[in-house]
Amino acid sequence: MPTRDEAWPQGTPCWIDCQVDDTAAARDFYRTLFGWEVQDGPAEAGGYLMAVLDGRPAAGIGPKPEGMAGMPSVWTTYFAAERADEIAERVSKSGGQVFMPPFDVLDVGRMFIAADPAGGAFGVWEAKAHHGAGVFNQHGAYCWNELHTPAYEQAHEFYNQVFGWQYNEIGDGETFIYSTFALPGDSHELGGLMDASALGTPPYWLTWIQVDDTDGCLATATELGASVIMGPDDSPFGRTGILQAPQGEVFGVIDTAKAVGEVPTGS
Repeated sequence: MPTRDEAWPQGTPCWIDCQVDDTAAARDFYRTLFGWEVQDGPAEAGGYLMAVLDGRPAAGIGPKPEGMAGMPSVWTTYFAAERADEIAERVSKSGGQVFMPPFDVLDVGRMFIAADPAGGAFGVWEAKAHHGAGVFNQHGAYCWNELHTPAYEQAHEFYNQVFGWQYNEIGDGETFIYSTFALPGDSHELGGLMDASALGTPPYWLTWIQVDDTDGCLATATELGASVIMGPDDSPFGRTGILQAPQGEVFGVIDTAKAVGEVPTGS
């Protein structure tokens, strides 16, 4: 079971959470789907819930910000920062938008939400008492995060300026334009960027959660009121599916043990 007990390196996807209208309903949905133990936070946490796997934090479920009940329900990817305020400055200088200045979350961390120049929203987390995900790359835990964007080259430049990411193109350059990203001087792939300009959709970060049985997960999710957007599909990375939960948030599931075909290495 891959676990972590310390803060993640800067620029690494370190946490995921969803913002929904009904946290109680989301608790029931994800608890049944992934086997999460969903714990209540302290009163001062404003209704934020912590999803736990094997005693370790896996994800968060929170209410939408006050006055924003009409906003879509979403999953948010957070990237680790040594100093959130410095990353916020980089975001602004690189053409992104910081929605509100970094702020402390009790004694657990310091954070802000931002968007890249094309509008792809993400979070930044400076760890204190809460380091981020304590479990990953196993059933019910996040395993990959990727940006779907119509501004592919611009995204490369922006995230390089903010986090120093280095990229490896693995697509064919025509029908599949995709790159993985890694931290400076490190070849370990942390996530991906996909050119979604042909789809005509707004940019967004897609969270992938690992499962032991994609087909069974999609079937259970459907029974619980979710919609299958794509899949199940075979891929060189695993058997995949994309779901829209009952409250509207979109996420991917993947069984990495059922990979089919050769992993692409670029055109």
